[in-house]
Amino acid sequence: MSGVIESLERAQLRRVPAFQAGDRVRVHFQVVEGNRRRTQVFEGVVLKRQGNGVRETFTVRKQSFGVGVERTFPLHSPKIEKIEVAARGDVRRAKLYYLRDRVGRRARVRERRWTGAVPEDVYVEGAMPPDDAPRPGEEELAEASAAEEAETNAAPAPEGDAAVDTGPPAETEAEVAEAPADVDPGDAEQPEAAGEEPADAPAEEPGEQSTS
Repeated sequence: MSGVIESLERAQLRRVPAFQAGDRVRVHFQVVEGNRRRTQVFEGVVLKRQGNGVRETFTVRKQSFGVGVERTFPLHSPKIEKIEVAARGDVRRAKLYYLRDRVGRRARVRERRWTGAVPEDVYVEGAMPPDDAPRPGEEELAEASAAEEAETNAAPAPEGDAAVDTGPPAETEAEVAEAPADVDPGDAEQPEAAGEEPADAPAEEPGEQSTS
């Protein structure tokens, strides 16, 4: 195999627990239903493991209402969130096809009994970092998204959206309130109507006549 292809496949390996045929596992995988995405748990006995590298798969079998159900998962699929090992099986085969012909309690696998201390979780070595570390390609994607967002925010506004000069600003309520309020409306100057004499003109005496 080419060294370039091998390096690309090695970068896609995930950090999975060590398990084998006969072990009881819980597979948390994502299910897409329309626009929603949820996590479903499939628990059963590992029937077999086959393949190697990124193409490795494993088959899990369980009994559902008396009916055997098998499902094959890609070991390094990104849709698998995590794999939990619930119990270790005491078997001497790599392919447990004989479980397909058994029903009820005979289809169970005897659990392995530990004689010493409980061992710590053992993980298969791979190039995939732990869950709390960024995965390959996530940092580059985040940088590209940030650059696009910065360009969008820094783009100049179109000419049609330029501010329009609407004249001097209108008087605010505060300025109107500061205006003097002690002016009597009756003292305001009123225009004199045509033909009327001013109110402060002296009245003529009855005996006097105006000579014009």
